[in-house]
Amino acid sequence: MTQARAGGHGGHNKRRVLCVTSNYPRWEGDSTTPFVQHLAQDLLALGWEVDVLAPHAPSAASREQLNGICVDRFRYLWPERLETVCYQGGALLNLQKNKLNYLKLPALVFFQWAAIVKRLLSGHYDLLHSHWILPQGFTGVLAAKPFNLPHVVTVHGSDAFALKGELLSKFKAFSLMGADAVTVNSSATRQQVLAIAPELTALSLIPMGIALNQPNPDRVAQLRLKFRGAQGPLLIYVGRLVEQKGIGDLLRAVALLSQTLTDCRLLILGEGPWRDALVSLADRLGISQRVSFIGWVEPSDVPNYLAAADIFVGPSRQMPDGSTEAQGLSFIEAMQAGTPVIATDVGGIGDTVKHEETGLLVPQDDPGAIAGSVLRLLSEPQLADKLIFQAKQATKHYTREATAVQFAQLFDAMLHHKSHGS
Repeated sequence: MTQARAGGHGGHNKRRVLCVTSNYPRWEGDSTTPFVQHLAQDLLALGWEVDVLAPHAPSAASREQLNGICVDRFRYLWPERLETVCYQGGALLNLQKNKLNYLKLPALVFFQWAAIVKRLLSGHYDLLHSHWILPQGFTGVLAAKPFNLPHVVTVHGSDAFALKGELLSKFKAFSLMGADAVTVNSSATRQQVLAIAPELTALSLIPMGIALNQPNPDRVAQLRLKFRGAQGPLLIYVGRLVEQKGIGDLLRAVALLSQTLTDCRLLILGEGPWRDALVSLADRLGISQRVSFIGWVEPSDVPNYLAAADIFVGPSRQMPDGSTEAQGLSFIEAMQAGTPVIATDVGGIGDTVKHEETGLLVPQDDPGAIAGSVLRLLSEPQLADKLIFQAKQATKHYTREATAVQFAQLFDAMLHHKSHGS
């Protein structure tokens, strides 16, 4: 990995950011959610030089150039098959699935801190950017302070809503208050962060953005012909297959709809640990022939699937540990693709999906309400058209470019603040 020249901010042309994250594509074509990678790429396009530091994973390269970004993956356990805390749905999910992963956390935290310090010692960086409060925000604070390096912590939601308890709350408050700036992706995440650290003032709301990939009419027609019944409708869900997403409620809604709509079909895009359970549930409900589990889809192809569908349904729920949908990029993607949205009113979804304005909101854990909303959209085409139009207008500012520009402006302000010693 290339090193920048030392000698202060003026000693090199590009401003350099060290991005520390626990979730980053492990290789080309990986199904790991790519929004951190997208931000790194978009900052690169704006003239920033971004290096990424992430945990190693089995079969992943220790160091590589991935889509123009230098990625360094630190080892934290040996042999590599033991490195199971991160990826495959995220650290929170892996901790829930296997409590033994908690025993690996001290090693992850220590080696992450050591890797950050090593990077800061070996190369010149203008700023440290940590994604998620724990552990990145915590290790970032510990590493950045001795170097007097500006440090931004970005909260994506799951880290704020989950990981409850007095001790963890203290770690989170320390990480948030120790950062020079904190960003959140929704009003719900901001509210939760302020509940953890009420005295926090350096707080900015910068939602993650989506790529404005226009659907390909030929591809849309092909998908519609393949998956939609003659009478319709074709419903779609896009996202991880985990309990929090409430996909079981969507399957039950399809079972209810099938009693009156003979051609109702459902596409499920995404991977996750709940896939087998959802396939079994569809079989028990007698709707296996109506449901297509597509799996992971190339991000550039997702808008085509969304445009091919008649209605997008995202029945997310708030879990007992507090975790919930912090922002919901798939909802924004559906709105941009011109597909009417049905969603639950939890977490940060309400920032973009407003009832009867940009979509329809239903209570969580209510398949009957989902089915009723589907029938309403089918029987009120004027309402569907209004929702589509207003949703497209509302999502104009939720682009990757807009997100990168806001982060770049925040970074510039922090570097200006530091250079003027104020």
